[in-house]
Amino acid sequence: MSGGVSTHLDLSNPAAQTVGVVLQWTPRQSVQTISLPVWTPGSYTVRDPSQHLHSLSAVQGESTLLLERRSPERWQFTCEPGEPLCIRYRLEARQLTVRTNHLDPEFASLSLPAVVMLVDGERWNEHRLQISVPEHWSLAVPLEQDGSGSVFVAEDFDHLVDAPVHAGSFVREPLCVRGQTHSLILLGSPPCGWPSGFMHDLEAVCTAVCDLVQSDPSADQEYQLVIQILEQGYGGLEHDNASVMQFPWPTLQEPGGYRKLLQLVGHEYLHQWNVRRLRPSEFIPYRYDRPVISDGLWFAEGVTSYFDLALPLLAGLSSRLDLLKDLGADLSHVLLNPGVAIQSLADSSREAWVRLYKQTPANAHSQISYYRLGTALAFCLDVHLRQSQHSLAEVLRCLWKRFGVHGRGYRRSDLLACFSEYSKDLETLLPDWLDGRSALPIEASLQRIGLSLNPVHDKTPSAGWLIRERQGRVWIDRTDVDGPAQRGGLVAGDEVVALRDWRCHSVQRCSELLQGDSNLKVTYSRRGVLKTTDLLLQDPGVDRHELAWDPGATQAERALRDQWFGFL
Repeated sequence: MSGGVSTHLDLSNPAAQTVGVVLQWTPRQSVQTISLPVWTPGSYTVRDPSQHLHSLSAVQGESTLLLERRSPERWQFTCEPGEPLCIRYRLEARQLTVRTNHLDPEFASLSLPAVVMLVDGERWNEHRLQISVPEHWSLAVPLEQDGSGSVFVAEDFDHLVDAPVHAGSFVREPLCVRGQTHSLILLGSPPCGWPSGFMHDLEAVCTAVCDLVQSDPSADQEYQLVIQILEQGYGGLEHDNASVMQFPWPTLQEPGGYRKLLQLVGHEYLHQWNVRRLRPSEFIPYRYDRPVISDGLWFAEGVTSYFDLALPLLAGLSSRLDLLKDLGADLSHVLLNPGVAIQSLADSSREAWVRLYKQTPANAHSQISYYRLGTALAFCLDVHLRQSQHSLAEVLRCLWKRFGVHGRGYRRSDLLACFSEYSKDLETLLPDWLDGRSALPIEASLQRIGLSLNPVHDKTPSAGWLIRERQGRVWIDRTDVDGPAQRGGLVAGDEVVALRDWRCHSVQRCSELLQGDSNLKVTYSRRGVLKTTDLLLQDPGVDRHELAWDPGATQAERALRDQWFGFL
C-alpha cells in the first residue's frame, strides 16, 4: 500500500492475554522511525506501555531489517523506499483499566495509544484497522468501516488511537439523545440486574449535558458509551466519539451509589465538549513522546467535576438535598486537606504528571487534586458570576463557541479574558485563586446563597493516622503532620500490633481501643521488629463537613440559591 498505515490486531487467543500487532506501510524515506506513545490523552502520567512490548521485528520483502532502539519507546531502522514493509510485535494485555490493555477469554478492552506505534511521517495520513477475534465475539470500535465491512478507517493516527476497542460477548443497546443515536456497550452486569429505568436515566443525563452546553451532541458519528461493570475498579476516559467507564457493582447497592454512576456517565459525556474539543492549547496537537505541562487541567477536569454533581438533578433524577450532600463532600475534602496550603491549583494542574497519578504517603499532606480543588473553585466562580446575573455555564458556552467549535486551543489568558467579560473583578481575583495557596472563599460563597457548611466531629479521639486492614492485620498508610502518631515516631508502613496491650486485628478494633485514657500504648512492628511507643491522643477532630440550609438566610440569598440550583 502507499500513503497511510494499515494495522492488524490479533485477539484470537485471549487465554494468552497477548495482543499480536502488525503494521504495514510503504516508506518514502530510507530511514524510518517508529515509536509507542508514552501516555494516553486524558490520563496525565507517563505509563511507558513499551514495557509490555516484546517480539519486535521488521521485514521488507525477503529481508529482515535491523531495528535500533533509540529510547525506551522509539526505534529506528533503514529500508528501501517505495517497497512495502511490515512491523510485528506482541503486547501483554493484563491491566484492566480504562487507559490500559486487557484481554482474557471473556472480553478485550484496548486503549490504542498503548497498542499502536506511530510511524514518523505518517501521522496525518489515513490509518486502517483490522481486528481478528474469536468466533462468536462482537466488536465495538467508534470508527467508520469501509465498503467491505471488515476494515475500520481513521483519518489519521490521532483519530485511530482515540478509538477504544472492545470485543467479546457484550450487550449493545441504542440510546437516543436529542434525536441522535448512540450505542450503549455493557460489559458485565450487576448481580441483581440493572436498576429500573436505567436506559431512560442515561438518556436523561446525556440530554441534561446537551442542555447545559446548549448544543446537540458534538460527536461527528455514532457515539459509544462503554460501561464495564466490575467487582472492583472505578474510572472513566473520554474520547471524541466514545467514553469508557468502569464502575464497581457493590457501589450500586450503597446509598447514593446509582447517582454516582450517573454522575460518572455525565462527567465523561460532558468531556465531548470540555476536554476533547475545547482544550488547552498545549494539547493541540498532542505530543505523544513526552509529558505536556499545562495549568489548564483545573478547568478541564475541575469544572467538569463541578457540573457532573448537578447533572442527575438537572435530569430530574435526584433532589436538591442530594446535590448538597455530594457538593458538601467535595468542599469538605478541600477544607480538611493540608495540601491546599502547599500546592496551588495551577501547580496541581502542572504537576499532575509527577504528583496526582503517583500517590505516596506524603502526598496527602503536600498536594491537592485539581479535580476536587477545581470543583471548589468552579463553585465559587459560579456563585460570584450569579451576583452579576451570569453563571459558570454561560462562560463554558462562550468558550465552546469561541474555541471548541473551531478546534482552537485556549491559553490561560483566554480563560481570564472570558471570565472578566462576565465579571470584571475576576481579572484580578481569578489569578489569585489559581496561583495562591490561601483558602478559596468557600464559606463566603455558601453564605451568599443561603447555605452553611457544618462540621461533623469524630466520635473517637485522634491518633493522627490513617490505617487499613489486610488479612487480619492493621497497617499505617500515613500519619498527620505533627500529629500524635508522628510525634510518637510512627511512620507509614508500620504494622499496628496492639493498643493498650490488646491485639489489633481490624480497623474497628483499633477505633474501639482508642476510647478511654488519652495516653495510648502502641505495640507495632517495623521491618519485622516489635517496638512500643506512647501516644498522647488528641480530642476528636472534624471528620467532615455537611452542607445545610442556612436558617438565617435573607430573601435575596434564598432567591440566589434557587437560581443557583438551576445551574444553566
